[in-house]
Amino acid sequence: MSEGRSPWRWRRGFKGRGRRPKPRLLGFIPPNEVIFIPYINGEEMGGEPVVVAPDELEALRLVYYLGLTQEEAAQRMGVSRGTLWRLLSSGRKKVIAALVEGRPLSLTVT
Repeated sequence: MSEGRSPWRWRRGFKGRGRRPKPRLLGFIPPNEVIFIPYINGEEMGGEPVVVAPDELEALRLVYYLGLTQEEAAQRMGVSRGTLWRLLSSGRKKVIAALVEGRPLSLTVT
């Protein structure tokens, strides 16, 4: 965890039946909302933003930015390696979709 702070607990919204989602431990507190807007030839590109969830961003940060193995990253987040793999897969797809389609990329806490 960065700067010796305790991890931040985050849980997806729960609606409906079934087991409640397990909370994920995040190593940083993300800002309320950050949006990356693409510009092509000096013009802002519009469209529906692609939303990356905090747990997907944390998985991407741990594995691709900090260079941890999936096992180490899963332990830090308090989830199974399979769950971490799904978070990585979903996060990669969203980032690539935003880049290829020229859509804004939104990082939100909600």
